[in-house]
Amino acid sequence: MFKRCPNCDYQWQERRQFLEDPNLRLLGYQVNYKKLTAGIFLFNHACKGTLAIAATDFNDLYDGPVFETCATGSALCPGRCLHEDDLEPCPAECECAFVRQILDIVNTWPKNEHRSVLGSS
Repeated sequence: MFKRCPNCDYQWQERRQFLEDPNLRLLGYQVNYKKLTAGIFLFNHACKGTLAIAATDFNDLYDGPVFETCATGSALCPGRCLHEDDLEPCPAECECAFVRQILDIVNTWPKNEHRSVLGSS
């Protein structure tokens, strides 16, 4: 099993099934500057449940560059990581940028509209 909704106990057996579910909405990303992969993606389920999922569960979706220096707070930083509900990718060459790219991949993942009723498979 990939994840379970803490509110209604609905289960997603695979990550692909989770990402394709139109009953889920990505809310945002809680950054962890000390360890970026310890950041959390937040999702709302149609049952009104909220799921917190580690960014590491999605790391393999990205195969681009990973920068070593942090640009947060510099003139190059647009401050996207400072706003939990900002889902846009970041153009800065910053160590945080790869997580922002993963966030965009997850947010724009095509939904399976055949599952638009809560709990249907």
